[in-house]
Amino acid sequence: MKLHPLFSGRWLPSQWPADAAGRKNMALLVQLRWIAIAGQVATILFVHRAMGISLPVTSMLLIAAIAAAVNIVTFATLRRRTDVAHAELFFALLFDVLMLTAQLYLSGGATNPFISLYLLQVALGAVLLDRWSIWGIVLMSAVCAAMLSIMYRPLGLSDAMEGRLFDLHIVGTWICLTMIAVLLVLFVMPVARNLQARETYLARLRQQAVEEEHIVRMGLLASGAAHELGTPLSQLAVVLGDWQHMPEISDHPALKEEVEEMQTAVQRCKTILTGILLSAGEARGEAPEVTNVRDFIEGIAEDWRSANPGMPLRCDYGPHDYPRIIADPVIRQAIGNLLDNAREAGASHIDLFAGRDNLSLNIAVRDNGTGFTEAMLADFGKPYRSSKGKQGSGLGLFLVVNVVRKLGGSVSASNGADGGALVLMRVPLGTVALEEQADG
Repeated sequence: MKLHPLFSGRWLPSQWPADAAGRKNMALLVQLRWIAIAGQVATILFVHRAMGISLPVTSMLLIAAIAAAVNIVTFATLRRRTDVAHAELFFALLFDVLMLTAQLYLSGGATNPFISLYLLQVALGAVLLDRWSIWGIVLMSAVCAAMLSIMYRPLGLSDAMEGRLFDLHIVGTWICLTMIAVLLVLFVMPVARNLQARETYLARLRQQAVEEEHIVRMGLLASGAAHELGTPLSQLAVVLGDWQHMPEISDHPALKEEVEEMQTAVQRCKTILTGILLSAGEARGEAPEVTNVRDFIEGIAEDWRSANPGMPLRCDYGPHDYPRIIADPVIRQAIGNLLDNAREAGASHIDLFAGRDNLSLNIAVRDNGTGFTEAMLADFGKPYRSSKGKQGSGLGLFLVVNVVRKLGGSVSASNGADGGALVLMRVPLGTVALEEQADG
């Protein structure tokens, strides 16, 4: 059988790391500032040369150059950062308010129709910042606007423009309002999407915390039950051992066979309970078992075949070289849960694949059962999500997903093109491989 392409070594996990919203929002502010700088330079040159209005061009271009230098430094810093704090966004908006104030001071103060650009800074602050920071931007904008009503450099109008100041103000106001509307659409909507992505990410973390709390409760219950069941099973094993040597039974072949079957069943129950305690970390030995991947997987397969006679299980290891690994009972139990789930889904045969790439050990279970519904795939790994329609279903996959996630890996599910289901576990080699081989 051809090996599934997931195990060719070229496949990488579908991980979508969410960049911090603060970094994205700062990048949007950098873009907005570039537009503002370009607009300021174009407006200054047009008003000064084409309209004949005297402006301190050198000083105003110097302010634009300072803003450009800050933008370059901010952009260079962002390339090395993964997150940006609210305080940094606040100071970035405060800087823009001060730069706008300086330009307005040199070009007519409150009489300049572009004074309405303060509203853009306030709107951005309302979206980006927390409550107190927003009011800080509002207060600074109000103070600067008030100061510009009494302290500013008057515009030097030419004789031709002297009587048309009101018309110029109306046109300037229209241009300013249009610019604000366009910039709000272009930048506030992406900012809102960034914040929504962050809220979605936090909601996912909260859901993960709830699921892990559920796992802890289940682990405590399972551990307690294992301890409580251990004593009666030991007593039962002793009684069956005594029965086996009683003449009434040893001389009766049928009874002797039944007692041996009961002893086998009791021993299997004790092995299961030992596995539960090992998974809970309560009975782990000082020297964990070291083995290779093929022996580890084959041992799991043999145990499962013994417990499920008549169910074909085929193993495929691919053309890979595997490092020696620590046989963690948690991984053994996770694989067993996947096999049990495939059997319960109505499969008539099951394939167990093993593969690897540079970063992880890949283990998959494929069956020819009913497969997953769209709803199951959407809620994969959540508790009590199952197509089996019986109480307690869905916990097996839930446990697998959380166990592998605790090891730093991932679990994904899909339906085969010819029917059935495929569940893939990816466990980091650094978690299971011996240290010297994982490093190599």
